[in-house]
Amino acid sequence: MHFTTFDGVNVGYRQEGTGPAVVLVHGTGGDGAGNWGGISKELSKDYTVVRPDYTGSGETGDDGRELTVEYLASQILAVVDHVGVDSFAIVGFSLGAAISVRIAADHPERISNLILIAGFARLDPRLKIQFELWRDLIASEREAMAKLVLLTGISPDALSSWGFEGVDEAMRETVETQAWLGMARQVEVDLTLDVGDAVKKIVTPTLVIGATHDHMVPPAHSRSLAASIKGASYVELPTGHLAPMERPDLTASEIRNFLSKV
Repeated sequence: MHFTTFDGVNVGYRQEGTGPAVVLVHGTGGDGAGNWGGISKELSKDYTVVRPDYTGSGETGDDGRELTVEYLASQILAVVDHVGVDSFAIVGFSLGAAISVRIAADHPERISNLILIAGFARLDPRLKIQFELWRDLIASEREAMAKLVLLTGISPDALSSWGFEGVDEAMRETVETQAWLGMARQVEVDLTLDVGDAVKKIVTPTLVIGATHDHMVPPAHSRSLAASIKGASYVELPTGHLAPMERPDLTASEIRNFLSKV
């Protein structure tokens, strides 16, 4: 782990490889290791891969202030500045997609390429119910929350292929290792999220990746993002929401193909 400081808070990140910079921004309840391990292993063969952890994840600090997309975006930029990179591609997953949208809209001169995976621009009634349920289960029944994450995050065929023991082990590991308090803090960001204004400002070459079996953030949200960004490309993977973990090979391939074309 490497660290920098933003506004008095230590921000942790991982860095691998050499070449053009690619910044990977994790989602709610994830971190740079869990969300991006398989992706980084592939991309770092040809790119400098930077994987920040924003507040609520990893070893990044939390001083208790209200978390917003803008604040988390500033933490990501602080990491990139500490690495010493002026121009970079940014890949955002789920909540990380909204953070990446904010960065691309506010700093277009720095972003060479934008890739959004299973993202959403604003809260809708279904997402509101989901995130409120997450908040309640994190506070009261974390084993049930772990089950819900697997059911809605992994495609049905993939989850069944793990077998009974594999699923049980995944649930145990989630309950024991998840940074629950940090995840709860990030869920509050989801519950107020609206980057619709930022989406309209994006001029960066953009790829949007949806997931066909996504029951956390249904692919209609990704399709809407792609339709709202001028010139954006769209692809859909046969996965659940947790595409970077379920199929890191397919996800990395789409990222690499897009970066090589633009």
